[in-house]
Formats: sequence, C-alpha cells, structure tokens
Amino acid sequence: MSDRRFRFGVVGSPTTGDDWIKTVRRAADLGYSTVLMPDGLQLPSPFPSLAMAAAVADIRVGTFVAAAPLRTPRAAAWEAHTLTVLTDGRFEFGIGTGRPAVEQQVEEIGLRFGSAKERRDQVRETLDHLVRLDGERRTPIMLAAGGPRALALAASRADIVSLAKDAMTPRAEITQLVRDLRELAGSRADEIELAMNLFAAGTRELPPWTKRAAGVEPEELEASDSLMMLRGTPQQMADELQRRRDEFGTTYISVNSTYLEDLAPVVEMLTGR
Repeated sequence: MSDRRFRFGVVGSPTTGDDWIKTVRRAADLGYSTVLMPDGLQLPSPFPSLAMAAAVADIRVGTFVAAAPLRTPRAAAWEAHTLTVLTDGRFEFGIGTGRPAVEQQVEEIGLRFGSAKERRDQVRETLDHLVRLDGERRTPIMLAAGGPRALALAASRADIVSLAKDAMTPRAEITQLVRDLRELAGSRADEIELAMNLFAAGTRELPPWTKRAAGVEPEELEASDSLMMLRGTPQQMADELQRRRDEFGTTYISVNSTYLEDLAPVVEMLTGR
C-alpha cells in the first residue's frame, strides 16, 4: 500500500480562451491539484495554454504529454524550463515518444518521426537539456510506462509515472507492471508517484468518442472492469480509488475535463488523504 496522499488533475483540450479560463478556474475552485494539456497539432499548443492557465488560477500545470518528435530536444527543454521559471515551480513536464497520429503531424512541420529507439533517445536528450537549463531548480518529470523499454526509462528518470495500458488491460497485468517498475527503479522506487488517467467518471452515459479513445465499443467497456473508468456514486468511486491505491499504489488521478464536475465530490473526499 502506498503511503502517498491523493491528488487530482484535469486533462483539458481548450477550443476558446474563455472556455479554457472557465475550466482552469473551476478546477482550482473544486480542489484539483493540476490542469493538464495534451499535445498535437489538432489542439492549441500546450505550452502557451498552460502559461495562461497558471496566470489565471493558483494551480499546478502540466503537459500530458508533450510529443518529443514535434520539437527538437533543445526546443522542448527550453519551453519546459520557461514554464518552470514563469510559474515559480508549478509546472510538471510530461513527455513521451508520441502516439501514431503524431507521425503525420511531424511531417507537416518538417521534422522526422524516427524509429521507436530514436524517439526514446529524443526524450532522454530533452531531459538532459532540461537538467542543464534548470540548474538547482528541478522540473518534475512525468513519463508514461507501458512497454519494457518505456518502463526502464521511466524507472530511471521520472518523478511521476503514468501507467499506460489500453482500456481492457486486466488488473493483474497492471499489478505486474508496477512490480516491474519498482524493481527497475531500485532505491528510488518510493520516490516515484504513480498516476492513472480516467476518461469517464460517475454515472453518466459514455460519450460518442469513447470507442475512438478506448478502442472498444462503449457497451463492452461499460461491462468490463476497465481501469480507465471510475463508475458509481461518489462514495463508491472513492472506495474504488482507495482500492486501487492499495493494489497498485496509484495516488495521482487525472480525468478528462468532460467529467470535471462528476469527479469533484471524490476530489473533496480524498484530496490529501
């Protein structure tokens, strides 16, 4: 069982400045710890979006996650360090090798997508640049971990590890993933905060984009014990998150902004516990 306390984040995808400001301020009012922003050319750029978020509310901000191939390592480190400085340490740098859809986007901006190894090397190089830029001030690093190579990288470099598996991954597989991570991390295992992202919470019907996000039909997902879902009353959801903390050690829970209000009672019940 983890002895870490719970904290919660909201993953947003702003379409207008007004909507983004409302989401950020509402998240802060409801007790969420962090506002998180995905990366991709279909969305506003995450770094200025997060700078704006940090300016309108007293809340932490983070990339979830920056796609390494969309920037050179030095440029990505520069952006991350800048946010750390301007937010006075309220920025968390999530970075990864990029989803398959990023390959076409990389071509649009004139860069190379590269092999899986080359993209992992980009992540490492970005983090090396960031360490040099940060100096004594250190930007917290979030890495997603699913496969063995990503797990090894996260074990050696991450402060926060987001457990990245598909929606239908059994609990036993997640348990083994955590064991492998802790073994790889060795003496620093207890320093790593484990994160889990939800795209649905509460009792509302699943949205139309569920199949695109999860890869399975909403009905199949609803009938499963998917860890990407958190269903039930606030008390049932709180009980389930405590069960997950006992099983996996996950204490940093993020949710799609669509469900910001649905998870709010749980945030109130569990934050800091």
